[in-house]
Amino acid sequence: MALIMGMDIGSGTSKSVIVRDGKPVAYHLLPSGVDYRAVAQKLREESLAKAGISASDIADTIATGHGAGNVAFSGHQASDILCCARGITSIFPSVRTIIDVQRTFTQVIRLNAAGHVINFIINEKCATGSGCFLDIISHVLQIDLKDAGPLSLGSDNPVVFTTGCAVFGESEAISRVSEGASREDILAGVHQALASKISTLVERVGLEMDCAMSGGGALNVGLVESVEKKLGFKLLVPEQPQFINAIGAAMMAENGVKAGVSLPEPGSTKIT
Repeated sequence: MALIMGMDIGSGTSKSVIVRDGKPVAYHLLPSGVDYRAVAQKLREESLAKAGISASDIADTIATGHGAGNVAFSGHQASDILCCARGITSIFPSVRTIIDVQRTFTQVIRLNAAGHVINFIINEKCATGSGCFLDIISHVLQIDLKDAGPLSLGSDNPVVFTTGCAVFGESEAISRVSEGASREDILAGVHQALASKISTLVERVGLEMDCAMSGGGALNVGLVESVEKKLGFKLLVPEQPQFINAIGAAMMAENGVKAGVSLPEPGSTKIT
């Protein structure tokens, strides 16, 4: 069967997945930096090398994400909402609600039984509603972002953040450090603040089970636990949630190749 590449050029990291017959065969991730065109080319080259194939072996490439327009070699571009939906349902067909926590925004997507997007909502343009807030607080606490989740699980008294602004949230975290609050309690408080915002988005879009969480935020065990406690149920979380949109892009390209037809225009709400 043909090999297909899906690329997700995000504001923080860029991901690629090579798929054959509906199954991923290679994953790769790089920091996006500021030159999306250059990182897309490097991502392609390193992905092909990892899979032990050449560019001529790839039947089609589809790009999504913040910098999708900079992927000069892609045959198509697609909305990250469509790609997220396709990626999740390829792993969890029963999912009807997706919580996608990315670096610069969070979106909640509703699907019908056929896997079509029927509603979605994106948080306001503030870092406190996205993974960027955790970036900011991790910098204040001088810890690696990947350690934020495990550390937060050791909290005994989570800090209550009283602001919905990332700038003031940073100042509040600095104040709490000076007052002697532990890193664990500050991080747990950040996770609870994010969970509250996510819960509001879920309520507005309309929850239907099953519910899954994707994006880089789903790698954070502390955030996942906080969202689960706020919503009152367990979330479905894929093994590599940061690759979901790239997987979805590849699946869309593969279906287009199989059917021999053009893919939907970016912004379409129907997953074919």
